[in-house]
Amino acid sequence: MDVNCGSFVTNYTRLALEKKKLQESDIDRALRNIFSIRMRLGLFNGDPRKLEYGDISPAEVCREEHQDLALEAARNGIVLLKNSARLLPLSKIKTTSLAIIGPKANNSELLLGNYAGIPCKSVSLLQGFQRIVKNIGYHPGCNFVNCTSAAIDEAVNIAKKAEYVVLVMGLDQRVERENWDRVDLGLPGQQEILIKAVAEAAVEPVILVLVGGGPIDISFAKKNPKIGGILWIGYPGEGGAAALTQIIFGEHNPGGRLPVTWYPKEFIEVPMTDMNMRPNSTTGYPGRTYRFYKGPKVYEFGDGLSYTSYSYNIASVSHDKLYFKNQTADKSRKLGSLHNTAVSKFGSEVCIKAKISVKVVVKNKGKIAGKHPVLLFLRHSKVRDDEVPRKQLIGFKSVHLGAGEKTKIKFIVSPCEHFTRANKYGISVIDEGKYFLVVGDEKHSVTVSI
Repeated sequence: MDVNCGSFVTNYTRLALEKKKLQESDIDRALRNIFSIRMRLGLFNGDPRKLEYGDISPAEVCREEHQDLALEAARNGIVLLKNSARLLPLSKIKTTSLAIIGPKANNSELLLGNYAGIPCKSVSLLQGFQRIVKNIGYHPGCNFVNCTSAAIDEAVNIAKKAEYVVLVMGLDQRVERENWDRVDLGLPGQQEILIKAVAEAAVEPVILVLVGGGPIDISFAKKNPKIGGILWIGYPGEGGAAALTQIIFGEHNPGGRLPVTWYPKEFIEVPMTDMNMRPNSTTGYPGRTYRFYKGPKVYEFGDGLSYTSYSYNIASVSHDKLYFKNQTADKSRKLGSLHNTAVSKFGSEVCIKAKISVKVVVKNKGKIAGKHPVLLFLRHSKVRDDEVPRKQLIGFKSVHLGAGEKTKIKFIVSPCEHFTRANKYGISVIDEGKYFLVVGDEKHSVTVSI
């Protein structure tokens, strides 16, 4: 954000102060967040060409350690969404032939988002598979990713000749990008028809690889027994081809989680101009984001499978009950169906003392090592109330565990931050009642009294 825009925000928030009586501290905090990233990068320190990072050569950018980091980022970002009958990983030694089908499977540009620079190495997904399996048949299947015309018969014939089939489908920058929004949540054109036909003809259940930056309604594939594996790779960058093959052939155990909710196609019936996050039971409005959305889901925020399984045990929680005392004369008031109080009415010392230490034991129960993100959610007991989030992510940590190995991790939960929500006046409040700290299927209750 530039300085002029920042000035506009400052003036706008002053008006908001007058009309909504917002807290000055909230405004200060918002403005600090606006500029923090650019300040830390030194972008206000003069001519960028004369600064520390003003003259970085391609050789420096393409150093081996940087390419390794690109590969690691791609691996960690790939999400395994389906793995029926443990189809994956495939065996490098035993896999004799592959069919790769997809309109841009042989185009490395497919892997780049529209804020990408020039890659150090350009390797398409097809080329990545060719480095591992010698006998590969390839067909684009569609003319373009929008798939207005599909060569179904030709793709089916190639699929029939291969031991396994990988379908590279989804989106690209012609379908979605900055200033070019999608108008639906399904696969473009005839992609779904092509996928179904190939899956039906294939010898073994097929592997569906989805490229794209957002949710896609693939309910048909999720339910189809002939589609054995589904992976979402986003736009993984220059390391995408190597990352995908390492996961499919078992060199890397997937651990990625979905960063957004995947809505069904019907979600586009919700007016895009309605920006309310919270649902409205009276009108039937389902709300938005994993925190509030109450409608059906294709996949949930945080979904993601692994080649192994993990168990959790909430070993200890330092406080089961929290008591907050108002620092002002007025008592906690009732807004909607919940008693709550503005966080600003608690002193800083109260908030510090209220912090909770949560220790979780994580165990890899399988026979394969893996990097695993542990997600800590908070849920209020009255989730049916439209004002209250269904759940909220309040902490996450990644652990690398060998087969059968376990470890203990620690989260510090700050109720004055993590237990709060914004009420309809934009004020941060804490509700009374019972909360649940949730990790996987494990939960532990914490009661808040004011």
